[in-house]
Amino acid sequence: LLALSNSKIIDQIYVATDCKKIKDIVLDFNFKKVLIFNRKKENATNTASTESVMMEFINSQNFSDNDLFLLVQVTTPFTLSKDFDNAVNRIKNNKNIDSVISCVELKRFFWTKDGDPINYDYTDRPRRQAFEGQLMENGAFYINYIKNIKTHQNRLSGNISPYIMPYYSGFEADEEDDWLIIEKLMYKYIVKKQPTRLIKLFATDV
Repeated sequence: LLALSNSKIIDQIYVATDCKKIKDIVLDFNFKKVLIFNRKKENATNTASTESVMMEFINSQNFSDNDLFLLVQVTTPFTLSKDFDNAVNRIKNNKNIDSVISCVELKRFFWTKDGDPINYDYTDRPRRQAFEGQLMENGAFYINYIKNIKTHQNRLSGNISPYIMPYYSGFEADEEDDWLIIEKLMYKYIVKKQPTRLIKLFATDV
């Protein structure tokens, strides 16, 4: 939410939830751009699709067909304000792009469960350094025009442009153990790069 709030381009941010605890936590941050969207019960179940929530929200608002919709996944904590701004500018400034998806480069060799190689020839195994690899969704965000979402009932459509992010942003906070990895990566790549703030006052009682 902080990265979204600090974006120079994003006008409004909605958190879709039916949980009072989450609502209270979000509102306690006092972010000026952040609002709560109260999800319907049928779209707040474990089986409800993200698209169903998107359509519920879009249909409840008075958006223009040419407005951009940015779907953000909170389980991906490494997205910076500049990522949102750069990705939005990309689709705004290129008429040939219909939607944008965030990805990471993955230089790994994949196989099917039947034992067939997916993305390389094992008889001519490439060096990892020279291997282009593939792009993997990191789940950080998806951008599309309102008119496209209404037409296709999907977060993506048409000519899709991948927005490539750093490798470490591919880790998501889905399971409890994920936090052990994410905390170390967050400190190394995000926290340590923050400017040191001068200490104005230090008080102690010993």
